[in-house]
Amino acid sequence: MTSFPQMGTRVAKLTVLGIGVAFMATACGGSSTPTATDSASASTAGISCPAPEAGAGAAASQAAAPATVPATKGSTDTALKIGSLLPTTGSLAFLGPPEIAGVNLGVAEVNAAGGVLGKPIEVIHRDSGDTKTDIATQSTSALLGQGVSAIIGAASSGVSKTVINQITGAGVIQFSPANTSPDFTTWDDKGLYWRTAPSDVLQGKVLGNYMATCGAQTVGMIVLNDAYGTGLASNVKSAFEAAGGKVVAEELFNEGDTQFSSQVDKILAAKPDAIALITFDQAKSIVPLMTGKGVKPTQMFLVDGNTSDYSKDFQAGTLKGARGTIPGTFAQADFKKKLLAIDPALKDYSYAGESYDAVNLIALATEAAGSTKGVDIAAKLKEVSEGGEKCTSFAACVTLIREGKDADYDGQSGPVTFSDAGDPTEAYIGIYEYQDDNTYSAVKEEFGKL
Repeated sequence: MTSFPQMGTRVAKLTVLGIGVAFMATACGGSSTPTATDSASASTAGISCPAPEAGAGAAASQAAAPATVPATKGSTDTALKIGSLLPTTGSLAFLGPPEIAGVNLGVAEVNAAGGVLGKPIEVIHRDSGDTKTDIATQSTSALLGQGVSAIIGAASSGVSKTVINQITGAGVIQFSPANTSPDFTTWDDKGLYWRTAPSDVLQGKVLGNYMATCGAQTVGMIVLNDAYGTGLASNVKSAFEAAGGKVVAEELFNEGDTQFSSQVDKILAAKPDAIALITFDQAKSIVPLMTGKGVKPTQMFLVDGNTSDYSKDFQAGTLKGARGTIPGTFAQADFKKKLLAIDPALKDYSYAGESYDAVNLIALATEAAGSTKGVDIAAKLKEVSEGGEKCTSFAACVTLIREGKDADYDGQSGPVTFSDAGDPTEAYIGIYEYQDDNTYSAVKEEFGKL
């Protein structure tokens, strides 16, 4: 196997320098201290979450593109070819459409601005499946065989672990818009693994603090037993206990399981004030089991793996008042409009911004490198994310680069600044609330630095 040079020093461990997660002191309206009841179901006393904050979106708006984008000073005989490894089947299939739409929108806008190094980007889409199948490795082999310089995906941290060595070992960039496992921070990836989604250290901090802010003193957790689930659960637990709460029950299940009665019964036996569901689409089976035993939706806290549109899955009101967290800023109206032009059937927008930003960052780094080789592009990714003149579109940023200036891209997922490990060093976490029709709407955003 060909060896490739190290792309700068990778950090040996993730150090939390400071996580700015601020909640209003009156956020829960002075709710009384919750106490467990003697009923078989969990207690609902005192759970009163912060009211929605209209118009709280903080995503960067797209700056107007220059009337004329300067011609590139570089050239290449080979067009930049990007692959996507995103889920169209499996337990995260609901994330596939917004992520694929984000990729396609990014590619369309780059090409409309004249492409990269004088040629339009080519994109090839392949299914990632989930960890129950071998689809991801087959798709990766197909993409590598077609000469891609970068692969955007996977969505699942567990799936990425099955292909990261295959991708980076071939000298190709793996750029995930949705991986949140802290394990990737210290992975021996030859400097070729990057992501626009923040580590679960941040989402866990936000969710743990938020449940405490809502008045919960005790929490039960039902957790997917994989890199994503256990990693996020650990960070939720640390944050909740640091806020003075106690995790009274934590039940695991494995990918592929279809029966969850045992986990639900054990959680409810502990009578927690709140219940965190750290799952993928298994929530479709778990939620009815809990509501059937008296759990109120206001006790349920979901995460990015399962905060989805359940309007066709549950009866009206089933999830009304439940809350969920998703990394990234709220999708803004103009961005949603562009995504819907790409895919009119979109219902979710989770990680669309991160996928769109991945395309723009890869394209900008390619232009800065003057090369379509993965190792050369990776060497410029950090440079185009920090320190220079702020810009929020490919056209605006590539204009700066072609004029010999330093571009600092901030995108639809929020500010993008990479650490030496290829992780975002700052990010937003959105908090959402379910409505009567089992769709969710924005409540507030929390900003943090890692």
